[in-house]
Amino acid sequence: MKYAAAAVFASLFVTPVIAQDLPDLQGREITVVTENAYPPLQYMADGEAVGWEYDAMAEIASRINMTVAYENISWDAMIPAVSEGQYDLGMTGITIRDDRKEMVDFSDAYMRSEMSMLVRGDEERFTDAASFAADDDLLVAAQPGTTPFYVAVYDVLDGDEANPRVKLFETFGAGVQALRAGDVDLVLTDGVAAEGYVAASDGALKVVGEKLGTEDFGFIFPKGSDLVAPINAAIASMEADGTLDALNKKWFLDTKLGE
Repeated sequence: MKYAAAAVFASLFVTPVIAQDLPDLQGREITVVTENAYPPLQYMADGEAVGWEYDAMAEIASRINMTVAYENISWDAMIPAVSEGQYDLGMTGITIRDDRKEMVDFSDAYMRSEMSMLVRGDEERFTDAASFAADDDLLVAAQPGTTPFYVAVYDVLDGDEANPRVKLFETFGAGVQALRAGDVDLVLTDGVAAEGYVAASDGALKVVGEKLGTEDFGFIFPKGSDLVAPINAAIASMEADGTLDALNKKWFLDTKLGE
């Protein structure tokens, strides 16, 4: 894998001019759980956990004076574990959805994304969702319970969550590897991440078709958490001073993702 130089990160952030208006958690320690399997939001690189969400959480912690400890969990266990109060916060590109709000509280959205169709660079059998759906031999990779899974089932295929054309993988990266190996024919991912994969692939990958939907990402908390308001305030300050845009540039444009 190739990664953006450390100097890029050093130049990303400006001292927040509205820090005095933010809540002060007085060094409170919180436990954040993540998956480390959804690049570039969070993943492992040379044995180190890195990504957009790690940088964002470090900046949030600095602005509202809290200390963060990290733990890892699989995606399918994350929302139930946070809902039960095992962790203070969960992050892994979690789409804000009404059904999930019944189990957890969400932060304000920190990112908006649209689903893109990522395929091999030499793919000529289909050019959009309709032509993919029309060929029963074509397979799509997805993680169970994720937005790409539901988009594949309901926006691309026939609405049957047990459709055998949806091949399930434990991590997003495993699905991309399966695509490159020819084991599946399509991966759905947010548009900016798709652009990063294409740019790093030397022609092995490309994007086809129109965007398939819009999703907003948020952090999750146990219901009634008192962390929601201060973290929302930090997110708002980061949007106001350009920090979120700088993170997007670093992780979606400057950072090169390999397999």
